[in-house]
Amino acid sequence: MAFREDVPLVFADREDGGRRLAAELRRRTWVDPLVLGLARGGVPVAAVVARRLGADFDVAVARKIGAPGRREYGVGAVTPDGPAIYDEAILRSLRLTSARMARAEARERAEARRRLARYRDGRAPAGVADRDVILVDDGLATGVTATAALRDVRAGNPRTVVFAAPVGAPGAAARLLHEADDVVCVTEPAGFRAVGQWYADFRQTSDEDVLALLSGDRRESTEDGR
Repeated sequence: MAFREDVPLVFADREDGGRRLAAELRRRTWVDPLVLGLARGGVPVAAVVARRLGADFDVAVARKIGAPGRREYGVGAVTPDGPAIYDEAILRSLRLTSARMARAEARERAEARRRLARYRDGRAPAGVADRDVILVDDGLATGVTATAALRDVRAGNPRTVVFAAPVGAPGAAARLLHEADDVVCVTEPAGFRAVGQWYADFRQTSDEDVLALLSGDRRESTEDGR
């Protein structure tokens, strides 16, 4: 596990986060690396990482299952075809059960399948077997969505699977080590409340943005931001 604190705590945008994350990941040796961007916000970060590592690039999809009336507060997560996972401690604190979340789970799974079908557009997914897979998101908060995605990747028998993000909540990386072979965050700042607070530009990533990045239509800007 690695993270640094001697870096600016606010990234200009996801591309900037990708550059700084790539600098950390380039310190390592990778075997047939595959970078997976967790849709949607992780894809712009992952695209930069893949280019800088000279790695293959593809997309992964997982959807947060939000609490009733608080859809941004994740109590669980689901991938297009894998089992849903829940944070049992959060469920208990909210006096919820996984059975009560069945409708929300079905809704998020349907959305995950819709997104993946659109992003794939008939294209076969990149194989993960016997490769070093780097699953990238724009940030790590509770880790529940990352956990669902990591388990999905692990089912494909990669050589290793590493989760990486520019920013993570203090302690979140350590908690994720039971799912990933390693976790890399550029920074785990004190005062973390949400991923978006650590980006000057945190505009929503659209399906069109994801498709453009997967097709290679969008290129990284120069280092000085022009």
